[in-house]
Amino acid sequence: MSEAKQTTTCFHCGEDCIEEHIVFEQHDFCCQGCRTVYSLLNETGLNTYYDIERNPGPTVKDSENSNEFLNLDEVKGRLLDFTEGNQSKITLYLPSVHCAACIWLLERLERLNKGVIKSEVNFIRKEVTVIFNHDIISLKDLVDLLESLGYPPDLQHQKQPRSKFRRELILKLGVAGFAFGNIMLFSFPEYLSLNEESLSEFAPLFSYLNLLLAIPVLLYSSTEYLRSAWKSLKVRYLTIDVPIALGIITLFARSSYEVISATGAGYFDSFAGLVFFLLIGKWYQGRTYEALAFDRDFKSYFPVAVNRLNKGGEEVCLLENIEVGDRIKILNNQIVPTDSVLIKGVASMDYSFVNGESDQVRKQEGELLFAGGRQCGSALEVEVYKPVQQSYLTSLWNQSAFSKDSDSRDLASLVDKVSRYFSIAILTIAFGSLAYWLVVDSTEAVDAFTAVLIIACPCALALSMPFASGNVSRILGRLGFFVKNTRILEQIADADHVVLDKTGTLTKINSTTVRFQGAVLSEAEQLALKSIVSNSTHPLSMAVANYLPVQAHKVINFREVLGLGIGGEVDGISVKMGSAQFCDIDPQAQVVDASVVHVVVDGRYLGYFRIEKSLRNGISELIKSLAKRYRLHLLSGDNDSDKQRMKELFGTEDALHFNHSPTDKMHYTANLQSDGKSVIMMGDGLNDAGALKQADVGIAIADDVFSFSPACDAILQADQLKRLGEFVRYIARSITVVKWSIIISLLYNVVGLFFAVRGELTPLVAAILMPLSSVTVVAFVTLLTTLIRPKSN
Repeated sequence: MSEAKQTTTCFHCGEDCIEEHIVFEQHDFCCQGCRTVYSLLNETGLNTYYDIERNPGPTVKDSENSNEFLNLDEVKGRLLDFTEGNQSKITLYLPSVHCAACIWLLERLERLNKGVIKSEVNFIRKEVTVIFNHDIISLKDLVDLLESLGYPPDLQHQKQPRSKFRRELILKLGVAGFAFGNIMLFSFPEYLSLNEESLSEFAPLFSYLNLLLAIPVLLYSSTEYLRSAWKSLKVRYLTIDVPIALGIITLFARSSYEVISATGAGYFDSFAGLVFFLLIGKWYQGRTYEALAFDRDFKSYFPVAVNRLNKGGEEVCLLENIEVGDRIKILNNQIVPTDSVLIKGVASMDYSFVNGESDQVRKQEGELLFAGGRQCGSALEVEVYKPVQQSYLTSLWNQSAFSKDSDSRDLASLVDKVSRYFSIAILTIAFGSLAYWLVVDSTEAVDAFTAVLIIACPCALALSMPFASGNVSRILGRLGFFVKNTRILEQIADADHVVLDKTGTLTKINSTTVRFQGAVLSEAEQLALKSIVSNSTHPLSMAVANYLPVQAHKVINFREVLGLGIGGEVDGISVKMGSAQFCDIDPQAQVVDASVVHVVVDGRYLGYFRIEKSLRNGISELIKSLAKRYRLHLLSGDNDSDKQRMKELFGTEDALHFNHSPTDKMHYTANLQSDGKSVIMMGDGLNDAGALKQADVGIAIADDVFSFSPACDAILQADQLKRLGEFVRYIARSITVVKWSIIISLLYNVVGLFFAVRGELTPLVAAILMPLSSVTVVAFVTLLTTLIRPKSN
């Protein structure tokens, strides 16, 4: 009698050691690659990787393909997101990422190679973003490292969109549906209580056929729940999949026992139906979420516009309409929207938005400028080198450098905590119900136990907030109010103070009266002044630029001190423009009845531009609307020439503060917060960046030409400013809808558990109601937040 050959599994990946069997340190490996990864993890102190999950690693077979092509400059230029100095940044698609252990390992690449500076995993998209020192580790070596760990990047589909729904889910659903239908067919005699002798002879056969059909449902269709439950138990964190998996196993085990012991036909129809309806719920929830969720990759997520150059001059153009080869103009403090070649000017790029490094990098004509860099100096003319990726700019907006501490007491955090402990409570109730029915009526015990495990679901509770917030964010976006993430909505509703800038926020940029008072300006002086102000995005600079009728020339040594003034040289003429302090003139020259821009040319004071600004339409109604909900503050960098007009608007002098620099505004906001206040700051996205970042919510007001600043939390189109009070009321009402949805979800669970514990609910009915509850809550919050939305103009 031959002895059965025993199969050995690989310690690293779990595959059978068939072609090769390597024993190393009392562990079995299927190939040299898996053994190498094990050694590498041990040598670098990362061996706890194997504590997270048994056999967590993908198989590592020696690759016959060379990655030498990754050393080619044209290939690196196509794949890299950013490269400057000795640092590069790349986002790679890793199809093999599948569990918590994968994330744990991939986010510790710097411990495997000192050339890796930072790595972050996007588990949903199966992507890893790596910042690395290319002097220490090349792109080829980085890819080789990932391949050696069992995570080969899919470079072929690197830039192509990938489906969010796996084909495997559809296959599992099909298998469960096929089994469910056929099991019901074989169970018809039992359903109809047919006791004819001819049918009773086939009853055992039908039962075993049902058992055979149920096996692939258990071993294939339900694996997502079983694996998820097992992984959560391994890391000692209970998810909702734990009670579901327990219910699935209980139903299958009980039914198998009845068939094998010939004590009954089992409940394989309930078992297969349970898995089938659970998978339908998962599929439908996923499809619904894709349709309603706030899609961060949508090309028109927020309307970033740039100045595109053409033969006739300049035109404002949305990013989505920019094409490769277009020439665009980048002003001081503006973000380069896409990889571009510098055509004219000298760039001083700040890439802190991209890699966290604040050191400025000097670039000459002909060199490449990467998306996300901020120009610090005179205006540039660049040619678009790569298509615009709106999602990349959005990712910069949401990076950790601009994140703010959220209150752990907010609604989203409360829901997260309730959902976290939900599974523990359900398991306790389920086992209590099992113990009770074993004593009272053992025939009801398993049904009651399983029904409790299935009917209770925190999904509706957990989904209510993201679905409502996502739908509200999408509706507001269509109305011209864009938030960078959904948590901002609750912070807007919870704030109690609003700080407003005046220039460019309450007043119009393009509707001003400008007069120059002083010496007569020569054509050369006008040209020099026009050239200087054309490099700035400050509202006063833009007003002066529109006033001067000449064409701008190239500026050298341009500098801008936010809130004070600008300066530079044009055709050998030295220019300083701004406040009396910045221009080093007698403070008594400061005009008190209007906003002014003083002018000094070659050390001579020539006079000042007097600028009278008009208020935006509907500002009076806006102030009245906001005052009903918030305590208002006005902070202005101008003098108090507008004090009387602002007093009439705000109704008090106490709320008015003038001659505040950008730093003063930031400190004022911080002082309010130190007193326990929650503050919304509204201002110019670039000139008020410090205060916008300091505030709990920073709202940038965007006119036709918008300079994107990651420091803000929301962007409001200027023509919609008058509706902000209406938007705030809508946000507050949507939070109320979320609270009602949470109450509905809790009531569903309480009522469902009541009937399940009493043994009045079958597992099959529970399986239908469980996903139905999630769909109901999602429909509730989506419908209500849509019905109460502000109307489009």
